[in-house]
Amino acid sequence: MAHTIRRVEYYYANVRDELGAAYRVLEQLADLGVDLLAFTAVPSGASLAQFALFPQDPNKLLAEARAAQLPLDGPYHALLVQGDDELGALASVHEDLFGAGIDIYASAGVTDGRGAFGYVVYVREDQFEQAAAALGL
Repeated sequence: MAHTIRRVEYYYANVRDELGAAYRVLEQLADLGVDLLAFTAVPSGASLAQFALFPQDPNKLLAEARAAQLPLDGPYHALLVQGDDELGALASVHEDLFGAGIDIYASAGVTDGRGAFGYVVYVREDQFEQAAAALGL
């Protein structure tokens, strides 16, 4: 199966969960020239949302977030898998990690509707290097 896997850093931003919160953060980062590889948002308590920001250039995100007074938690590490949307594409990644005894504690994926997919794999920080090695990185 044709896919690439790379190490990525990500940062959490905890923001007040209100209408337009994601729009405001994403628009501000775009205006500042921060290119994101991936983005997720999940509830974090009664009044907060937690955004995971996966920057193309972590140093740029850190500098611009600091200037915009957007507090970030991180860096953390994940694996970004991108490739051809073929039956079983995600299973092969899981197989390699399972074979190495790596526990995937979260993941998120999407196809682009044109034959490609993107998949973020979260492993425990203390298993990250072992996971990377199991995937040939």
